[in-house]
Amino acid sequence: MYDPAAFEIFYRRHVDAVTRFMARRVTDPHTVADLTAETFLSVIDSARAYRPELGTETAWLYGIARNVVAAEARRSARQNILGSRVAGRRLLDGDDIDRLEEKLDAEQAGRRALAALDGLADGERAVIELVAVDQLTVAEAAEALGIRRVTARVRLHRARRALRPAAADAGSTGREPAASRTSAVSRTSGSTAPSTPDQAGLTYAGGEA
Repeated sequence: MYDPAAFEIFYRRHVDAVTRFMARRVTDPHTVADLTAETFLSVIDSARAYRPELGTETAWLYGIARNVVAAEARRSARQNILGSRVAGRRLLDGDDIDRLEEKLDAEQAGRRALAALDGLADGERAVIELVAVDQLTVAEAAEALGIRRVTARVRLHRARRALRPAAADAGSTGREPAASRTSAVSRTSGSTAPSTPDQAGLTYAGGEA
């Protein structure tokens, strides 16, 4: 049963993290606001499916957020999203826009890091973006993606191995390695979890490298 008081506590605990998650993936403040709101509406719809014994609420929430982003990408591919949604989207006042634009500016490193992962296979990219960019543990990433932990670790290892040549090549030409841009996210995302860098420069929450 939906409990408004419990939902408000949950919302206040996680809204900033979800907003940052969206700001790493889109660049328009209205879309950030829309997708954040859609995520928490999905939380209400899915609340009865959450099982604390299966994983953390953060992993469950990030799984929902990823589904919302994926649905948005599909909509965007089918239609001119700005033209079709503007009439139905929530209006933002000046303070809301300023606040969201600040988050968008703060998450520039995160968007660059995600762009640097474009060449990876979908499954490998999904794991490494949650672990190295969004700073989930491997266990939380596995829960968010609905896969086994051992599968998540294998995909993470493959992704790290695939990124090392690009990082080495960038270092030899004096350019900033993509891996370094990824590790910079931990300085801008607001994560307080201990992090562990690997030899490619990727940073992982909770020492889960």
